[in-house]
Amino acid sequence: MKTSAGILLFKKNKNDLLFFLVHPGGPFWKNKDRGAWSIPKGELAAGEDPLERACTEFREETGQAVHGIFLPLSPVQQKGGKRIIAWALEGDIDTTALSSNSFTLEWPPRSGSMIAVPEVDRWEWFSGDEAQQRINPAQVPLLNEVQALSTQ
Repeated sequence: MKTSAGILLFKKNKNDLLFFLVHPGGPFWKNKDRGAWSIPKGELAAGEDPLERACTEFREETGQAVHGIFLPLSPVQQKGGKRIIAWALEGDIDTTALSSNSFTLEWPPRSGSMIAVPEVDRWEWFSGDEAQQRINPAQVPLLNEVQALSTQ
């Protein structure tokens, strides 16, 4: 089973939490919105430290490093079987100053033509309710866990 590690960045806004989510880049995701957003995350290699991978992925997908107290969240499993290990981190990030790494993709499929696409093409802060609508449904429990932790 594949495992990814990621960071769920959040900040308090009066009586609500705001969640930082990313939208995957590339032609497949171009017109997808609800259920397509995610926490910044990436696949773990064998023997790799999950928190280090999560921080590296955040930096690669946003161009910004994160620091602070990382709160481990309960792992979730996506529909395709991928397991997500995540940490919550309270903090802030300016979405106007972000940049993503890119990767090469054959497009259209089986065409032999390769294009470079950003791993992430959009970043946004969402209210709790809006984040629930935008995030991959399998990652909703991560949002719920952070909301529960913030009311304790």
